[in-house]
Amino acid sequence: MKIDFLYFEDCPSHDQALARLRQVMAEEGVEAAIAIHKMETETQVQAWNFVGSPTILIDGEDIDPPPPGTPAALACRVYRWEDGRISPLPSPEMIRRALRSRLHREEGDS
Repeated sequence: MKIDFLYFEDCPSHDQALARLRQVMAEEGVEAAIAIHKMETETQVQAWNFVGSPTILIDGEDIDPPPPGTPAALACRVYRWEDGRISPLPSPEMIRRALRSRLHREEGDS
């Protein structure tokens, strides 16, 4: 499993999001390295199709895919939680669901 954590320094929630990702991984028994990418240039933004900070990709897939047409930009990101609230952080359940989905696919591949 490949996990990429993308962030923009000007968005204050990235440290808490990374801690939450690590916590959920530990709770789920997922042992994988997290590649941390600081977005600083327009070239990076376009190369990663970065839609805001923080962004978590598991095997290249966004844990909360943005709507089609969402522009790539050096910006902060918001997440809509399961209960409808808006947050600058993905919910623990959102991370958990994405990890479990990927683990389930890996089991099917073996």
